[in-house]
Amino acid sequence: QSFAGLMWTKQWYYYVLDEWISGDEGTPAPPEARKHGRNSEWVHLHCDDVISMPDKWEYPWFAAWDLAFHCIPLALIDPEFAKKQLDIMTREWYMHPNGQLPAYEWAFGDVNPPVHAWATWRVYKIEQKRTGKGDRQFLERVFQKLLLNFTWWVNRKDEEGNNIFEGGFLGLDNIGVFDRSSPLPTGGTIEQADGTSWMGMFCLNMLTIALELALENPVYEDMATKFFEHFLYIADAMNQVGGDNTQLWDPEDGFFYDVLNLPSGEQIRLKVRSMVGLIPLFAIAILEPETLDKLPTFKKRLEWFIANRPTLKKNVACMEMQGQKARRLLALTYLTTHTQVESDRFRRILSKMLDETEFLSDYGIRALSRFHKDNPYIFYVGSDAHRVDYEPAESSSHLFGGNSNWRGPIWFPVNYLLIESLQKFHYYAGDNFKVECPTGSGNWLTLWEVASELSGRLMRIFQQNGNGYRPVYGASDESAANTPFQTDPHWRDLILFYEYFHGDNGAGIGASHQTGWTGLIAKLIQQYGES
Repeated sequence: QSFAGLMWTKQWYYYVLDEWISGDEGTPAPPEARKHGRNSEWVHLHCDDVISMPDKWEYPWFAAWDLAFHCIPLALIDPEFAKKQLDIMTREWYMHPNGQLPAYEWAFGDVNPPVHAWATWRVYKIEQKRTGKGDRQFLERVFQKLLLNFTWWVNRKDEEGNNIFEGGFLGLDNIGVFDRSSPLPTGGTIEQADGTSWMGMFCLNMLTIALELALENPVYEDMATKFFEHFLYIADAMNQVGGDNTQLWDPEDGFFYDVLNLPSGEQIRLKVRSMVGLIPLFAIAILEPETLDKLPTFKKRLEWFIANRPTLKKNVACMEMQGQKARRLLALTYLTTHTQVESDRFRRILSKMLDETEFLSDYGIRALSRFHKDNPYIFYVGSDAHRVDYEPAESSSHLFGGNSNWRGPIWFPVNYLLIESLQKFHYYAGDNFKVECPTGSGNWLTLWEVASELSGRLMRIFQQNGNGYRPVYGASDESAANTPFQTDPHWRDLILFYEYFHGDNGAGIGASHQTGWTGLIAKLIQQYGES
């Protein structure tokens, strides 16, 4: 049913900006303000394609980062369509000449997380596993265009040139204290833990693709080296070894937070326990020894850094220490390395993430810790209070139209990336590395088992419980449990894939037809079945 929903959300999307601004020939001219209004800087945009929509009933326009997630389950049934979706977003009639990918129709110039390289690599690998051969031409073509996009990010979003990124919107709507798309009421800037982490992930995705391409074309070894070195500088800035005053990591709380830089020079950690502090887990890559042996130029540069740049190498998890089968790990968060303090950072993040009084729900990982239910975060600007409460259902604010909420609900895209990251960490650490799950339970699991547990909790949203009710339709609410969706034999087995889900009871919220990225459940079911 998830696959069917993804097929249903395809839509022909026709939008030619130049025609929209200039108007049709032989008709009254549009308002003059349109020439300088919304999206007027995207006059090159010429959309005339069948595209996977977030939900063609409620969101009948493409969103670049949604689309990247759609392509993962799509690759299981129609890899050609999935590849075309990723490719067209980087073509010159979509991508801005400056390298920015179009975000979404309301504001093409807004900023979404840079997940395009990740999706490109995953679609390539999914097709390779299922058919025995990966499409290297597709991989190389998209990689070349993403070089422009990476440069745009570095030039536009790293304001101080210190590898700490001020991303802006980043797709997580109301997750922060302030609207991150708008000027701050305090003045200054926010150094974003998630913006920097997304760029670390982007960097490692590009490194991984470059290494794959270098196996047949040694020219790409130089590109791999470039992204390897850039990642080291991002990790150095993120983990506060390079001497900058910005400290995203809070050693007292054991968590990453955004930092507010005031015009006066004062720096304030915005101590909101949100998905922002978990996103550093996404920046992870595994280096296989056989790959390094086939790429002597890259391997030589890697070993040079290990030998000659100690202040950088100690800031990247396990670059020197070999894991299972002599693998090496590049990551922003330490797992097992040469000091207990560094190793503790990874465990401390997971202790919060897997705590049922904080992030861990029966139905996945919440976007905001339940800690804030009794401990709201309040930041005063003069007499104005800016407040973040735990809100597991619909948003109580009007930010972004009020129909989206990242202050407590469960969202599939970030849950999926957390699961994949845990699997990669396990690939390095093996079965001997275990964490308590749930925190305080006395139940110790490998990281692969934790990933499987999270997958199972997400699947539980749609499965019938002991009473025969599905949480997605509000099984915890007695009145909701007696709806046709729960009891009528003609309706009860027809699943709706909502935009996001209640942080405590798993009920579906938001767009309710087929919100494309919730289709990731199909990939989780497929993987869960295989393992």
